[in-house]
Amino acid sequence: MSLLELAKNRKTVRKFKSDDIPTMEDVLYAINVAKEAPSGMNAQPWLFYIIKDFELKQRIRIECEKAEKTFYDRSKGKLKNWLEKHGFSWKKDFLTQAPYLVLVFSDKLAPFSRESVWLSIGYFLLALEEKGLATVPYTPPNFTDVANLTDVSKDYRLEVIMPIGYSNDSKPKYKRKELKEIVLFDENS
Repeated sequence: MSLLELAKNRKTVRKFKSDDIPTMEDVLYAINVAKEAPSGMNAQPWLFYIIKDFELKQRIRIECEKAEKTFYDRSKGKLKNWLEKHGFSWKKDFLTQAPYLVLVFSDKLAPFSRESVWLSIGYFLLALEEKGLATVPYTPPNFTDVANLTDVSKDYRLEVIMPIGYSNDSKPKYKRKELKEIVLFDENS
């Protein structure tokens, strides 16, 4: 499958099969691809923390849902309407439903660490798709509280939680803009 086909097939998934567990080799393959991303000053400031333990996933879910509930309770107007229209909730079942959580951290002391880590996450997403795995890049409102549940050094900042598994979500991918809607040319092109 071409890179464009992988990108077109990849979609955000929040529902995972419970009876079909991906291999650790497939998860490590995706991380191996992700580590090949470019990084500022070649610092390679990423750290991937793999969680399989249900109790730790449950503690992370409880911590995330506590902050999400506050966020949803305070939401108003257009944001609240959009969240309701699209079926979003403060409940984050996917954090315990997925067989794995991969928490991706950036080195706080490395130059351009956030930008570099997010480049690697792009690679990671496509590698997961290549292996037939699904995820949602979930950014909790309380990064520090969640990071404190792990034994990762305080020199690292949590960027995203990636639940990993096989999709059990039949909803289609959201429509993407056409190329002509997102590309501008200088007057000499």
